[in-house]
Amino acid sequence: MINKIASKLGAKTLSSDVKNVTVTGGAGQIAYSLLLRIASGAFLGPDQRIRLQILDLPFMQDNLKGVQMELHDCGFPTLDEVVVTDDYSTAFKDTDYCFLVGSKPRGPGMERGDLLKDNGKIFIGVGQAMNDNASRDCKTIVVGNPANTNALICSHYAKDINKKNFSAMTRLDHNRALGQLALKAKCNVSEITNVAIWGNHSPTMFPDITNTTIQGHIARDIVDNEWETNHFIPTVQKRGAAIIEARKLSSAASAGSAALDHMKDWVDGSNQWVSMAVNSDGNTYGVPEGLMFSFPCTTKDGEWTIVEGLDISSEFSQKKIKTTTDELLSERQFVEDLLK
Repeated sequence: MINKIASKLGAKTLSSDVKNVTVTGGAGQIAYSLLLRIASGAFLGPDQRIRLQILDLPFMQDNLKGVQMELHDCGFPTLDEVVVTDDYSTAFKDTDYCFLVGSKPRGPGMERGDLLKDNGKIFIGVGQAMNDNASRDCKTIVVGNPANTNALICSHYAKDINKKNFSAMTRLDHNRALGQLALKAKCNVSEITNVAIWGNHSPTMFPDITNTTIQGHIARDIVDNEWETNHFIPTVQKRGAAIIEARKLSSAASAGSAALDHMKDWVDGSNQWVSMAVNSDGNTYGVPEGLMFSFPCTTKDGEWTIVEGLDISSEFSQKKIKTTTDELLSERQFVEDLLK
């Protein structure tokens, strides 16, 4: 009936089905920037009706109600319903897409191992709830840090969902790399192709321009080695800390935008390389099996595929990739008791 009335009025006809989208950490800054864009149709398109299922901790429910009110006040035609909750079963019920933004931040004096274990316990519960409630085809991005290992734990406990449906976000690092290259070359980011982020979403990640082109030219013919080594790589690796120092708050809008980019390209497909942390099979670029490791990927028909056959044999590349691989192996060792 709604679509018949809309058609008579000349309005756009919406899909008959509703997709469920779950966002955790829903009262936080990243989710705040992300939710409005999901609700507006920027994720699944202007024709797709969605139900938002937003999760946060019990003491954040008043904040969530404020977010819910704002979403209602936007009057988005694509938004059928907004559910706010602190209950995992409700948040993950029949969900088709999960943005796992919420995680415990690192506090003063906290060791990284303690952070990994504390978040690991959270993502055990998330994985179990997804296994019990989510769609078997649910696609998931983990944004909350330490994202790679959180995604590893979550996928381990969502035993009935294919591990290929879990990923961690390195698209923010990918976008940061594009931004730095565009500033250096004085061009638009759309004129840059084949950037890759390898490894962990941490300062050990390797932003790689070996195969990158800028306006059709080999990137290393445009940018010199000194700039790549001493400016580009450390700037991308440490960009999050630089933003905290500048705005006294962590990245929010850029992180939310990157999460949306990641999921939209995964669902719709992309004719460009995208960087995604995905489950390693042990047979690709020598990365050990069972790590959530960022590779350059292509996406089509809701599937990702690692770009194969790239030459990473240089001593420089091998050293960078080994450093980030060793960190991920160390993280997995910290939480091995949670993966039994």
